Amino acid sequence: MSRLITVLVIGAGSRGSNYSSYAVCFPDRMKVIGVADPRAFARKRLQEIHNIDKDNVFDDWKVAAERERFADAVIVATPDKLHKAPAVAFAQKGYSILLEKPMAVTPEDCKEIVRACQSSDVLLSVCHVLRYHPVAIKIKELLDAGLVGDIYHIQHLEPVGFWHFAHSFVRGNWRNEAESSFSLLTKSCHDIDLIHFWMGSKRCLKVSSFGSLSHFTKDHKPKGAASCCLDCTVEESCPYSAKKIYLDQAKQGDFNWPVSVVCSNGENDIESLTEALRQGPYGRCVYECDNDVVTNQVVNMEFEGGATAAFTMIAFTKKLGERKTTIYGTKGELSCEGTGPIVVYDFLQKKETEFSPDKLAFPPCLSAHSGADYYLMESFVSAVAENNPSLIQTGPEETLRSHLLVFEAERSRRENRIVCFDT
Repeated sequence: MSRLITVLVIGAGSRGSNYSSYAVCFPDRMKVIGVADPRAFARKRLQEIHNIDKDNVFDDWKVAAERERFADAVIVATPDKLHKAPAVAFAQKGYSILLEKPMAVTPEDCKEIVRACQSSDVLLSVCHVLRYHPVAIKIKELLDAGLVGDIYHIQHLEPVGFWHFAHSFVRGNWRNEAESSFSLLTKSCHDIDLIHFWMGSKRCLKVSSFGSLSHFTKDHKPKGAASCCLDCTVEESCPYSAKKIYLDQAKQGDFNWPVSVVCSNGENDIESLTEALRQGPYGRCVYECDNDVVTNQVVNMEFEGGATAAFTMIAFTKKLGERKTTIYGTKGELSCEGTGPIVVYDFLQKKETEFSPDKLAFPPCLSAHSGADYYLMESFVSAVAENNPSLIQTGPEETLRSHLLVFEAERSRRENRIVCFDT
């Protein structure tokens, strides 16, 4: 039995709360003993859930970092632009670190985090949760076993979901590059990382990318539409209406995500939600927001040995996050959508075989990303308890390589050219 580990949570929002819920489901494995967040409501909520001593509740993470290390690990789930400083500070204090993706919003900051963790010899796990999902791991096992032969192309699609994109990337926290970063980094670094993972030891040599902000602009605002969905006379004909996304869900008694992020005070009632939509960002017309991140993007990659990969991110989809992957090799073709099954077509035998992952069981409190959040936390907690970095799939060097690929892909899109990596 692994020992109980203690954790400090930096950033008590949606992701910090989600990861820390592992301690509720598995109190013999992890205990949250501290929280830092500038918002009083967020601090109090986690303090009550985990029965945190008042001396370990902070409105500024810097105060916690000034103390001698008092927990085994820290969960850094601050806004994207605020990842580097706490990650570096707590690494220097000797904490093992679970860092929400992306690592940081510049290559230089990512590299500084890696240097800090390596020089302090602490564990770092970046929350590329999809790598930990049994389906992604099973695909990797099948590829490594040679079922499709040598890989020559990976086709990977991320369907963001039409209302999810409106929630997070038009009205929400990741809508504006100046406040967060570009969407390939904030949304799709998961997917570039998966391609990097499945390609194995093959190094990416060059990358090109194209994409733009489409539809969610003032030019597409319907005639007669209001600035707020609650006051709009044409709202019924709009699929992106805040009434449809939030109020319809709440009227069914469901105040979970995405409704849970709308009310900053945590009130779970229709009146509070209605007021938050009227006064806050989530009730805004999607055609009048300050969003500037792209809605659709393709990334083309060439790897060593002539292998290629093509990634597509698109906002306008029915499905939400159910990735679709096809991997083409010299001996066969592998395909998978969502959580499977994984289908391999053997060229020699001319037949299909279905494969399922070894396990697909997770607690409801960690069901996000089809349970991948649970598998991430299980690996991280075990790695810290056993001081075993091999249990971490997304350590510093591996994650840095895939992040740098994301940054170069975005540079290609902005500069309208192919970017070659140094040989």
